[in-house]
Amino acid sequence: MVQVRVAGVALDASGQHVLLLKPVDQLPGDGFVLPVWIGQLEATSILVAVENADVPRPLAHDLMRSILIALDAVATRVEVTRVDEGTFYAEVTLSTALGDRVVDARPSDAIALASRVGAAMWVADDVMTEAGVPDVLTDTDASERLDEFKRFLDDVEPEDFDG
Repeated sequence: MVQVRVAGVALDASGQHVLLLKPVDQLPGDGFVLPVWIGQLEATSILVAVENADVPRPLAHDLMRSILIALDAVATRVEVTRVDEGTFYAEVTLSTALGDRVVDARPSDAIALASRVGAAMWVADDVMTEAGVPDVLTDTDASERLDEFKRFLDDVEPEDFDG
């Protein structure tokens, strides 16, 4: 397993959101990133957590965090465990009064939760080997992504989060 961090959320050429996971010991532009395609709501939720942005109402992953707190449980670890025909799988390890429990999750949900509670994020070595791509991020790319997120925060309305 390799410990990772959220390097960013980007849009691919077709407008799909891509979560970029990067090993914590690698600098931007070096090594590899793991691109995981995710939905728009999950991308927003991850960006809100990573940027510590205020939202008018709690998002689903904020609810998950609140439930864990209410149950005196802690999400200690998330792992992207495998990729099968382009679909990524993840697990969340919860520390509870009954001992550790491992719960199946979508990687986007696991990362969104981990980003809120400070849980360590890991990717299986064979997943990084199979699906990782060289990191060719430039400072311009990072700046453009940050500007795009700031524009999103300026334009978002509370109704955008209504289910």
